[in-house]
Amino acid sequence: MVQVSRESRKLIIKLFGKIDSQNAPEIEEKIREYLKADVPEAVILDLDELEYSTSAGLRIFLRLKQEIRDTKVINAHADMYDVLDMTGFTEMMEVHKAYRVVSVEGCEVIGEGANGKVYRIDRDTILKAYHNPDALPEIQRERELARMAFVAGIPTAIPYDVVKIEGGGYGTVFELLDALSYAKLLARGIKSVDELAEMSIRLLKKIHSETVEEGRIPDIKEVTLDRAAFLAEYLPEECAVKMLELIRAIPKDRRLLHGDYHLKNIMYQNGESLLIDMDTLCCGNPVFELAGMYNAYVGFCAADPESQKSFMGISYETSREFWQKSLELYMGTKDPAVLEAVENKVKILGLIRVMRRSIRRNDPPSEMFGRVIDYCYNELVRLIPQTDSLVF
Repeated sequence: MVQVSRESRKLIIKLFGKIDSQNAPEIEEKIREYLKADVPEAVILDLDELEYSTSAGLRIFLRLKQEIRDTKVINAHADMYDVLDMTGFTEMMEVHKAYRVVSVEGCEVIGEGANGKVYRIDRDTILKAYHNPDALPEIQRERELARMAFVAGIPTAIPYDVVKIEGGGYGTVFELLDALSYAKLLARGIKSVDELAEMSIRLLKKIHSETVEEGRIPDIKEVTLDRAAFLAEYLPEECAVKMLELIRAIPKDRRLLHGDYHLKNIMYQNGESLLIDMDTLCCGNPVFELAGMYNAYVGFCAADPESQKSFMGISYETSREFWQKSLELYMGTKDPAVLEAVENKVKILGLIRVMRRSIRRNDPPSEMFGRVIDYCYNELVRLIPQTDSLVF
């Protein structure tokens, strides 16, 4: 029925089975024995083993909350959580749902980014498993960002469940019936480069047509300035100074950006394109978005083209072709001079990120990261002096 223990100044109350008018007095009496002995600073009601509670049990929760301000509920299973939500407890105190446990062993890996890895769990669902074992705040933030984008009319895959990953960590589950990423559509020959580039840029322009309120999501310009400040000590002084001046001169912009827009982060289902990986959502000038796209299709693998196959699932040549077609469609021109000028601008911003990331990962030094760092250094030193503006 009830098991009570102490952890520092917290009282942990674990409840079992069912609570009704018959056993509620006995349960409350046992709890009060502990309260009389030493009043705790906080009470945690663990409902992991609680099947059901009538209003008699809810009144125990309420009285505890009234006496000990820091009282919260953890591991509330779906039915119990619904009861607590319907009766207003979720507004009076912290109530945390129980998380079902999911195994990703043997599941197909759809993609991987800086924050997590995406698996197909079954025909109907995919799961994003976060690298950070304490990722619940990240998950909550991503859910809020996805909801914001969805409300703004951006076709977004909304996560419907948070789960524990067998072996440790947390993940979010999306219902994507028979969905394939754009990368898979291209790799399997289901869609051509031209078709997917047109679909991708049409969706991207929809994203960039939206604006967001000040301070609601990160400003990518500020993030990029931090990256450039880190990199400044690795570049010739004159080049580093101009790099920072060029970034600072980019006008403030509230346009919505995905922040990690590429073939693996767009799913295709029943003729509809849906964005995933919304934790990178940000705002700023579209030059930053194109810089991220350049990295995904060219920059990350420019020093080692063979690695693009494992990263994106397509050859470097196909990836480079997709980037070129996407740039043409976004800019609305095939003029080589215009496209080269724009690419050089986004290349500067893109390689700032690639070089910084490679320097941070190059400990202990490795030949691969050394090649990447040298490539980025040479390109940045070449391009920055001849660039007057990063805006197109």
